[in-house]
Amino acid sequence: MISKSKNLISLFTTVFLLLLGIQGYFMYKTYQVTKRDVYKNVYNKLTIYTDDLEDNSGLRKVSDDSLQHTFILYHQKKISKKVFLNLFEEARKRTKKQFSLYVDKQFEKEGYKVAVKIEYLSIVFLPTNTNLIDKPITLFETDNKLIKAGISKTGRWQTSSTSRSDSNQNYDRKNVFVTSSETGFEILNIKSIIFREMTLLILCCVALLSSVLLLYLFTFNNLIRQQKQVEVLHTVVDNISHEFKTPIATLKIASKALKKNLDPETLPLIDRQIMRLENLMSQLHSDEGEGDSTIKPEDWDFFIQDLVFTYPDIQFILKNEATQELSFKKSMMETIIKNLCENSVKYGASSIQVSISHLSQHLEIKVSDDGQGMEKKELKNIFEKFYRIQSNNIHNTKGLGLGLYFIQKIIEKYNGKIEVMSQLKEGTTFKIRMPYEN
Repeated sequence: MISKSKNLISLFTTVFLLLLGIQGYFMYKTYQVTKRDVYKNVYNKLTIYTDDLEDNSGLRKVSDDSLQHTFILYHQKKISKKVFLNLFEEARKRTKKQFSLYVDKQFEKEGYKVAVKIEYLSIVFLPTNTNLIDKPITLFETDNKLIKAGISKTGRWQTSSTSRSDSNQNYDRKNVFVTSSETGFEILNIKSIIFREMTLLILCCVALLSSVLLLYLFTFNNLIRQQKQVEVLHTVVDNISHEFKTPIATLKIASKALKKNLDPETLPLIDRQIMRLENLMSQLHSDEGEGDSTIKPEDWDFFIQDLVFTYPDIQFILKNEATQELSFKKSMMETIIKNLCENSVKYGASSIQVSISHLSQHLEIKVSDDGQGMEKKELKNIFEKFYRIQSNNIHNTKGLGLGLYFIQKIIEKYNGKIEVMSQLKEGTTFKIRMPYEN
């Protein structure tokens, strides 16, 4: 189920990114289309006016011959370049205010901030194909400066005249000029205009993407909750399976002992192991009640007796100073004692000392052994789930790496503390302190 959920999240991620890309492309294309439509509207409103601007400006106010005459004078070098250019500059300054007011008025309602610029690109004297200007001349310009034209249009017009000379012989000479001009438009606030017109579309896209994202997050959170539930289930199963090992092994040994001879101590031992199994089963069926009792002074002795019976070759030394019943669950205390002692057996201990005492409203459990011990770098990891000490990357002992993990969880439940002191090849000591109330 987790694998399927992960695949579902991967699918959601892919679909969301694909949808995000499609929406981004759709918004970009819509932006381009809207921008083109806005510029087309501006172009249509201005094009008729700009076609006649030269006639309305004053530069060609008297007649075409006046402008042509200026071209002829400049071509024949009868006026300087400075004077020639000043004629256009003065005309531009004279018409700038009127031109700007006209453009602003045309688009006042729409709120467009439009910049327009009209230039002569070339003035060519046809008989010799000579260009009179080496760079564009600005004819008309609005107060708003053109940065980069959104739409440009070019045009050409021709003017000609005939002159006569009588110096030596009579002849006619034509003065033909071809002028090329360019008109550029730019809407300086085009981005804000387009985004204003696309507000509803943008909100719909954001709502759609947000809905998909929320669905994604909802699915992801559901997966996390499912994983946590599975982890809790695995922890319970691991705990129970781990705890079943000792009573089952003890019952097997007791069964063999009964087959050989009847020992009076064997039957109580079997009863204790059966009770332990019942307590473990009760953890799987919490609706049937707690099924667990508090710890009594003699219970500590029974824990060690069970261990002695299970591990007859190991020396167990118990120092039990408990004199009263304590408000700790018996099964949890049994787990602490037996997990610590069984760990000592697994790691080569031949003698294990267990000390039980309670003073100043604290229960103190101390378990020491003469086993292999541990390196200091291992001490910070030994309480992690499934962690096991390795030698040359090979596990030398059997187990799941859960014993110390369960001990730590029990200690945390009772707000206790655990200390570990270990020296390689000399042994390990675990010291546990847990508060209790009378």
